[in-house]
Order: sequence, then structure tokens, then C-alpha cells
Amino acid sequence: MKYNTGASGYTFKEITALINVDNIMKTLHMFEKEKLDVRTITMGISLLDCAHSDGEIARKRMYDKITRKAERLVAVGEEIEREYGIPIINKRISVTPISIVAGSSTDTDYVAFAKMLDNAADTTGVNFVGGFSALVHKGMTKGDEILINSIPQALSETERVCSSVNVGSTKAGINMDAVKRMGEIVKETARLTADRDAIGCAKLVVFANAVEDNPFMAGAFHGVGEPDTVINVGVSGPGVVKVALEACKGEPFDIVADTIKKAAFKVTRMGQLVASEASKRLDMPFGIVDLSLAPTPSVGDSIARVLEEIGLESCGAPGTTAALAMLNDAVKKGGIMASSHVGGLSGAFIPVSEDEGMIAAARSGALTIEKLEAMTCVCSVGLDMIAIPGDTSAATISGIIADEAAIGVINNKTTAVRIIPVVGKDIGDSIELGGLLGRAPVMPVSKFSCEDFVNRGGRIPAPLHSLRN
Repeated sequence: MKYNTGASGYTFKEITALINVDNIMKTLHMFEKEKLDVRTITMGISLLDCAHSDGEIARKRMYDKITRKAERLVAVGEEIEREYGIPIINKRISVTPISIVAGSSTDTDYVAFAKMLDNAADTTGVNFVGGFSALVHKGMTKGDEILINSIPQALSETERVCSSVNVGSTKAGINMDAVKRMGEIVKETARLTADRDAIGCAKLVVFANAVEDNPFMAGAFHGVGEPDTVINVGVSGPGVVKVALEACKGEPFDIVADTIKKAAFKVTRMGQLVASEASKRLDMPFGIVDLSLAPTPSVGDSIARVLEEIGLESCGAPGTTAALAMLNDAVKKGGIMASSHVGGLSGAFIPVSEDEGMIAAARSGALTIEKLEAMTCVCSVGLDMIAIPGDTSAATISGIIADEAAIGVINNKTTAVRIIPVVGKDIGDSIELGGLLGRAPVMPVSKFSCEDFVNRGGRIPAPLHSLRN
């Protein structure tokens, strides 16, 4: 059978070959020029069976289990990279919240548990381990309290450990005692890592409505409803979306949304492939693909530049929240059909220090914390990787956490705060954290006090729509 294609004719087989070659070249272009990658393969490991009243025995059990289960994680990730040509930026581990497991011990601080996690991460070769965590949205156990008090020292004395605390949920409301304490913890963590631009705070996130299957740091932990081990994958791909949008300049929003959906499908499909392969080779259940668009500090890999491609002079201009809402929704719609199990956070991330366009917008004054807070109403996850003056009070940080938690609780979505008060630095200065953590200008915060508000304590009640049983 012949088909006329201009001056020459091709067989059906030849046309199919051409199409396949074209697809391959397009995919290669995505990797090389559009910064397409899999952000992370994250192995979740339950440590519930490692609990013991003797902290030393518990830590040995934990270390042995983590290193046994994850001994091939990095090697398998590298195999998949080589065989499929797909860049996998990070290999990570998430574990059961340490406050739960360590709560069985008689230890009075949990720094030794954090150091054990750091050693396990080093042994297995992973980039980060998450789960130095506590869930205190309704109140604190003894283990929760000890863990929270241990966070500053733990993060200052480890390299790869990430910590998270959940202070609110739609079902429970907001634990304002925990909110107040976390403002103080962030300040203390900044002080203990002041010589490294407060990098400890970049590994600490305060949540509302935290999810159990999140593969992204610093908020990853292995929930108690998860299997013993599981493989979760987080994708990236803002560059792919931006390039796709360059082809529809001036088109109406219907076309823009459809273009984003098609790009998100491609990105998520790649994540599904990697997740399935990793699951099969490690002989562990496949959990979820988190189809979030996660930026990096590299040029061409920015959420802000995607928003600007939609028609904004700069990220932060009027219309930014609407553009981000459409982007977030289109990403979910495009990605949901590409994977058998979608979970995690799944949306667009807006971490300032990790996004070249956000950094530029913040430096120019186009993007403020107040605008970022509005943007968090419509995307994943929250006020993320924002450097603020080192003299910002603990109460102000607690107020920012409370505001963000309220957005999450009222809107039944995950929100979070990862904020960095940089000791000795003020507005106009900048910090350099390196790698995926990037760099950031120090942004101004309100000088007006919320101390009396924060000091009230107690619990802000759950909203009325929490009673949907």
C-alpha cells in the first residue's frame, strides 16, 4: 500500500517508522532541552515493627531494616536511567513518623534517631530520608513532644534527614499550641545552622492536611495506612509545559488548558513507567505517581516562566493566581489518565528558592509573601523555601504558619510552610543553599505583631464541612 506524501510515496511500515523516530526525537528533546526528568523515586518503609523500650535496640532494628530494604534502591534507579534514558534526579526513603516508633522507648530526646537515619541514608546512598516527623493536629503525645523539641539539634547535626510536623487538618482544626511551638522551633533551627544560611530550615516543613504517600521532601513520611514497603514516584516537567505553551501564543484559555493537559499526560506517563519498573525490579508494591510540576533552579525549569508564558509580565502580577489555578487544574486533569494510581500532592509547586523565575520575580519586587499566600489557595503546597530576615520573631513565623494552615483546613487541601529566617541577613541579601534547594533573596514580612493572637493557644475548631460522614 502506498501513500502520496508530496513528491514521494511511503509504505505504511515506513510511515510508522518515521512516526516512531519522530516520537523518539521529541522525547530526547524533552530530556535535553526542556529539563524533563523524574524528580524522585521514594521508597516508603514501615518501622512499626522496630519499636522497643530500649532506644538503642530500636535504632539498631530500624537501621537494619532500612539498609536491608533499600540496599538496591539507588542501583535500580540508575539501571532504569541507563536503560530508558530517563534522568532520575533523587532516590529517597520515607519512614514511619519517628515520634510514633521512638515513643515506645524511654529516651528523652530523639537526636540519636535522626543520626541513625542519616547513617542509613549514607549506607544506602540515597539523597534524603524523610520521616523525622510528628502528627499533632489534635494534640501531642509524649513522643511527639520529644521529637519536636529534638528537631533543631537533629537537623543541625545531620545532612540528609528531613523533618515535618502536621499541625492541622480539616477534621480536627488547627492545634495552635503546636503552631506556636513550631515558630520557636524554626527560629532555633535557623540559629543552630546560621553558619550555613539556616539550611536546617530548608529540611523542615509544617503541614496542615499532610498526606501519607507524599514522595517529595521535606514533607515525606510513611503513613501508618501504607504497606510494609512501597515505591512512590514524583515527576517534574515545567519546562515541557512551557515549551508546549510557546506554540499557542494568543490562543484562548480553552486551548491553553488543553495544551497543558496534553503535556502533563506525557510527563505523568513517564513517571508511571519508572514507578512500574522500579516496583517490579525491587519486588515491592507500586504506590502512587505524584504528578506535581516541581521546578528546579535551572533556567528552563520554572513554574513562574510557565505562568509568564500564559500572559503575565512577571509572576506576581495581577492574574497570577488565576493562571496558577488553571495550570494546577489542567495538570491534574492531564495526569490522572496516565497513571493507575495518582496521589501525593499532585499539582504545581511554588518553592521560591528552587524556581529561577520565582527568584527573579521576588528580586524585582513583583512577587511578595502576601501574593504567594494567595497563590497557595489554588496549588500545591504552600509557602515554600522562602528566605526572610533573621530578626523575624517566632510569633510572626507562627502567625504565617497559622494563616497557611487555615487555608488548608478551610479548603480541604494540603498546605505547608517551609520558611527560612536567615540569621544576620535582611531584605536585599540573598542565601545560597546549593543543589535542588537553590538560592533565594531575603523577602520582607509584615512588621506588625501577632504575638497576642499566637499566645492564646488551644485549638481553632474544625470547619462545619468537616462533618461530612
